[in-house]
Amino acid sequence: MTRSTRQSRKRGIRPAAAAALLLAAAAVPAAAATAPDGPRTSADAPGVRQHSADPAVPDGRLAGRSVLVFSATAGFRHDSIPDGIAALRALADEHGFTLEATEDAREFTPEKLARFDAVVFLSTTGDVLDEQQQSAFEEYIRRGGGWVGVHAAADTEYDWPFYGGLAGAYFSSHPEIQHATVHPEDRAHPATAHLGGEWGRTDEWYNYRSNPRERAHILATLDESSYQGGTMGGDHPIAWCQEYEGGRAFYTGGGHTRESYAEPEFRQHLLGGIRWATGAAQADCRPEQGYTPLTSGTDTTGWRQAGPGSFTAAEDGTLTTSGGMGLFWYEARQLASYSLKFDWRMTGDANSGVFVGFPASDDPWSAVDRGYEIQIDATDVPEKTTGAVYGFQSADLAARDAALNPPGEWNTFEIRVEGERLQVLLNGALVNDFTNTDPARSLTDGHLGLQNHGEGDEVSFRGIRLKELPERRG
Repeated sequence: MTRSTRQSRKRGIRPAAAAALLLAAAAVPAAAATAPDGPRTSADAPGVRQHSADPAVPDGRLAGRSVLVFSATAGFRHDSIPDGIAALRALADEHGFTLEATEDAREFTPEKLARFDAVVFLSTTGDVLDEQQQSAFEEYIRRGGGWVGVHAAADTEYDWPFYGGLAGAYFSSHPEIQHATVHPEDRAHPATAHLGGEWGRTDEWYNYRSNPRERAHILATLDESSYQGGTMGGDHPIAWCQEYEGGRAFYTGGGHTRESYAEPEFRQHLLGGIRWATGAAQADCRPEQGYTPLTSGTDTTGWRQAGPGSFTAAEDGTLTTSGGMGLFWYEARQLASYSLKFDWRMTGDANSGVFVGFPASDDPWSAVDRGYEIQIDATDVPEKTTGAVYGFQSADLAARDAALNPPGEWNTFEIRVEGERLQVLLNGALVNDFTNTDPARSLTDGHLGLQNHGEGDEVSFRGIRLKELPERRG
């Protein structure tokens, strides 16, 4: 919303009295970001093609993409490999991408690898590539290729440093097969967005030689109290992703058992990793540490609803707009220098946004008149669509479009405020860099809030988390 459109906002909803906010349980894990990264585009990845939340609906963006499954073993051989290949073939048939399977390392040449958008290492073990083949694969990744590692892919190529960085961590040991609880940590990535707050399943659970959290973005962790034999303590990553040397790398520790590949949730987990690795879906895979949840779902301390409408919550803590035009704002304290991250999903051409830098008030229009809105809207004019500082500065539309997942799928915003500078990152890509010059407004001392725009504008939020940054002086 802007000052000039108070009475002409496109759906014509006028402010009214405050309404209640309904919230439900679901803890949001702490997490953190590195410095903003720019988007990866097709120009950065020559030879590799760059481009529904409902797993039953085929993803048309996968059509025409090509995936190679490599399952050579020089050590232990998993009897689940044929089941894994069969499951991946079924996913390829359902979603329209091409899949080839091989155990012939001679396929690892620059010319042959260039045909594929991603390569899946399906429970490979030991030294499976020679030096020339390793060089070809390094070139493939650096040219923007994708890698999906499944289970024993972490038990592969221990003497190849490039591969160790790509995988994120090497296998150390494992206890017997048993049931355990997995905690999804990223609820927006396509490999984990379909999961609830806990994911209970039976598999062989790897311990790793190092914790990949500092170099990779953790998607899910193991609860070591839920099974016997874990050695990594309170932080046991089991699935992660990262942008690596120009390419994309996704790894999951699941997939030892044959039964894994018949599990709908595990198959969707693999599909999500493939979607992201091939570039068919976008996500923020930068390492993340140091963030604090601003609401757990059950505890709304510090939050307040201004204006009409409300937010309703599902059992997993997802907050969805209802009615409006109102604002759910964080009244606990003003913020001066910070990184705010949250996941959001819209349906159709819905409308919402997040306001920053506004004074405390129970009138949502004070945020319009004194703060800035980072917009969520699919079809308005450029300075009023997703990623815009509403009414003031359009997003970089090319960068925004390359980073954006469509309505029905989750996206992640980082809103970074340092002094009077406001940066907007969408799924890890910088899409707006705005500096306030209006003396009547200031980003250095204000509140933040989520907008519920009006009837029919259904937008959902979750994973609302904050990291305070050092204040800039001068």
